[in-house]
Amino acid sequence: MTKPIVAIVGRPNTGKSTLLNRIVKRPVAITEDHPGTTRDRNTADVIWGGVDFTLVDTGGLEVEPDTAISRGVKAQVETAIADASVIVVVVSTIDGVMPADTEIADILRRSEKPVLVAANKADNEKLEMQAVEFYELGLGEPLPISAHHGRGVADLLDKIVELLPQQEAEKIQPESIKIAIVGRPNVGKSALLNALVGEERSIVDDTPGTTRDAIDTAFDFEGQNVLLIDTAGIRRRGKVRAGVEQYSIVRTFRAIDRADIALLVLDATEMVTAQDTHIAGYIQEAAKGIIIVVNKWDLIEDKNIGAWNKAAKGSFKFASYAPILYTSAKTGQGVDKIMPQVIEVYRERQKRLPTSVVNNIIQQAAVAHNRPQSQGRQLKIYYATQAEANPPTFVFFTNDAKLVHFSYRRFLENQLRQAFGFAGTPIRLNFKSRGNS
Repeated sequence: MTKPIVAIVGRPNTGKSTLLNRIVKRPVAITEDHPGTTRDRNTADVIWGGVDFTLVDTGGLEVEPDTAISRGVKAQVETAIADASVIVVVVSTIDGVMPADTEIADILRRSEKPVLVAANKADNEKLEMQAVEFYELGLGEPLPISAHHGRGVADLLDKIVELLPQQEAEKIQPESIKIAIVGRPNVGKSALLNALVGEERSIVDDTPGTTRDAIDTAFDFEGQNVLLIDTAGIRRRGKVRAGVEQYSIVRTFRAIDRADIALLVLDATEMVTAQDTHIAGYIQEAAKGIIIVVNKWDLIEDKNIGAWNKAAKGSFKFASYAPILYTSAKTGQGVDKIMPQVIEVYRERQKRLPTSVVNNIIQQAAVAHNRPQSQGRQLKIYYATQAEANPPTFVFFTNDAKLVHFSYRRFLENQLRQAFGFAGTPIRLNFKSRGNS
C-alpha cells in the first residue's frame, strides 16, 4: 500500500509546523515565532479514523522569492503540491487575508488538487468568527483551528480523511520482488539499474543528484517478476539543499518502505561514509533485506576481497548479515551476481520454521549461555515460535521480558542465524512476559 500525501503549505509564520506537531503529538518540526524557520521538509506518518497518510510540512512560501534559500523553498513547496493528494493551506486569523494568501490560493487552484483552508490562531470565539474572511480566497469553507491549543484540529483531520483517495494495493504482481536501489549521490545507482535490466531506463549523468524522483522499473528475471525502484542520492543532512533535493529524500525513504530488499550502493573509491551507515540503519529499522553493492570496482587496483569484506563488515556491524558484492555498472563486472543474491535473500525472508524446531535451538542456547538475572530473578524462556515471515519475526514467551537485555537479545539472534541462516535480512525478536515464576 502506498500512503497518500497531505501537504501543509502557506506563507511564512502562519503556524504550519505547529500544526504538524499538534497532529502527530510530538515535536517533529522546529517552531519559532519568526518567519522562515522551516526550510527543509518535515514528514510524519499519521493514522486518523483508520486511514493512513503521510503529512508533509513545508517552508513558508514566497510567491516571488528574492534569495537562493527562498527560491529553494518555493521549489520544495511546488514539488510537495505536485505529489499531494490533499493540500492544507494554513492562514492566520490574526493577520486576516494577506496579499500572499491570495497569490498562494491562485497557485493552489491551478493545481486542481483538493484544498482545505485551515484558519489558524483562532484561539477564541472572536477569532473563530474572523475565519469567514478567508472565503474570499475561493477555496471553500475556512476551518477555524488553533494548532497551539488543539481547537478544531480533529475536525480538520476528519475533512482530510474525507478527501483522501481510496487506498488501493500497488498494481504490481503479488509475487514481485520489490528492490530499492539506494545510496549517496553519484555512486552509480541509475547506471546499475540500466545494467541490471540491460537497457537505459534511467538518465545517467556524472552530476550528483540527476535522479530526483523514485523511478519504478518492472522486468522479468528467469521467470520471476521484479520491480526495481531507482532513487535519488541521499546526502549528509547538513549538505541537503532545500528544494527538490530535500523532497527526494522523503521519496527515497518511502521507496525503502515499499521494498522487500534494498541494494545499498557504495562508491569503491570512497568506500564507507557516515551517511552510508545512516542509510543502512534506516533499512534495518524498516526491517528490509539488504545487499551491499560496492560499485566502481573497475577503478580499484588492490582487489583483496578478504580485506575489503573485513572493512565493510566492520563499518556495518549492526548489519553484519548483509551480503557484499563488488561490481562495475560501467563495465558490467559482477552485475550478474546481484539478482541471484536478491533471490536468495528474498527466499530467506520468506522462510518459515516449525515451532518445535525453533524451541529446540532456543532451549539449547539457554543451557549453553548464562541467562540474564536481576534482583534474584533469572530469565526463563518457556517457548519461542516464529510468528511471521518477510521479515522473519519470532516471539519469545518468558517469565519477565524486562530481564532480556541487548547483549542477550543479540546472542539469541546469532543462535537463530547459525542454525537457520537468514542471510541478508533482519530478524525481529519480540519478548512477552507470562506468569510470575
